[in-house]
Amino acid sequence: MRQSEADDFRSYVAVRMDRWRRTAYLLCQDWHASDDLVSILVAKLYQHWGRVAVADNRDAYAQRMLTRVWLDERRRPWAREQPQERLPETGYDTVDGVTDRDRLGRLLAGLGRRQRAVVVLRFYLDYSVEETAELLGISPGTVKSQSARALQAVRALAAAGTEDGR
Repeated sequence: MRQSEADDFRSYVAVRMDRWRRTAYLLCQDWHASDDLVSILVAKLYQHWGRVAVADNRDAYAQRMLTRVWLDERRRPWAREQPQERLPETGYDTVDGVTDRDRLGRLLAGLGRRQRAVVVLRFYLDYSVEETAELLGISPGTVKSQSARALQAVRALAAAGTEDGR
């Protein structure tokens, strides 16, 4: 983008920023989300400034882009999250002040380094077999066998109750 185009872009955005922010708020009813929408809009305007600059009605073009950005963001998975007054139950059982999370940590500590890495990547971080193999520099078959052996070992440790020194 040449200097004159950049100056034109900056002045165009500066004059309309508050209007876009208010419009975005009216669409999404959240000031933080409206700031995000406007940020995405400005990035898209910058990316397509060559087309926007020669449009018959820049404001209509930008408004259409803002509306589409809002619609796109509503389709994202996090847009379906709803704030709650109270946090939901954690699902951890507390017995004698020890949570399942602590027990799981002790179970994982009973595994070898590679097995622990495979279990964490596959089942905690939800990586695929191929992604896990690539991250660890091993074959997908090794990931599968290490997963199976690690889960078998965790089950055995849990059944024996040895993970907490009993």
